[in-house]
Amino acid sequence: MTRALAGLALAAAAALAAGPKIFYSKSFPGSEPAYVAVELDRSGAATYKESPDDDGPLRFQLEEAETGEIFALAEKLDYFRRPLEANLKVANMGIKTFRYEDGTRSHQVQFNYSEDPDAKLLADWFERLTETARHRILLERSYRFDRLGVDKALLLLEASFAKNRLAGAKQLLPVLEKIAQNPAFFNRARERAARLSEFIRAGKTRAE
Repeated sequence: MTRALAGLALAAAAALAAGPKIFYSKSFPGSEPAYVAVELDRSGAATYKESPDDDGPLRFQLEEAETGEIFALAEKLDYFRRPLEANLKVANMGIKTFRYEDGTRSHQVQFNYSEDPDAKLLADWFERLTETARHRILLERSYRFDRLGVDKALLLLEASFAKNRLAGAKQLLPVLEKIAQNPAFFNRARERAARLSEFIRAGKTRAE
């Protein structure tokens, strides 16, 4: 076997061993951020990027139930083997891409707006994952560089929590616990961080 063929065989074996993955991206020039991408494998391991060539993505782990719901929706959508675009005259909402990969099999679909209820639910899952990842980025940045901004970042997180906009929320626990335990922060910020940590650890992702 030549070196080239051996390389192809190794690549194919790696693809087969990787297991199923779902990729989501949204490209919306002029918005902030203009691009986001989330990749999720069946084990719940996920990455978040704000640039296609980002070689240092944010990594986090989803709960088994969350991962199961996302993959179940992909199955309902025939693993993206059919069109989802509604082809209606609507505003530009950003080009969404869903891609399913399983070994050497790959299916992809793009759309601006879909009327398919399962497509809407799946897009909302990834919007919430994006929102949660951005809260983590803001909290970590504030903790390191803008301690006066931590309370505002926590208030924004509380607002998303109240609206049931969090997914993959356990990735927030390390930074929330650092804030809660650091006497350099105002008491209200420490109490807010501790309360949010308690809710997330208890499996709550919305105000009740």
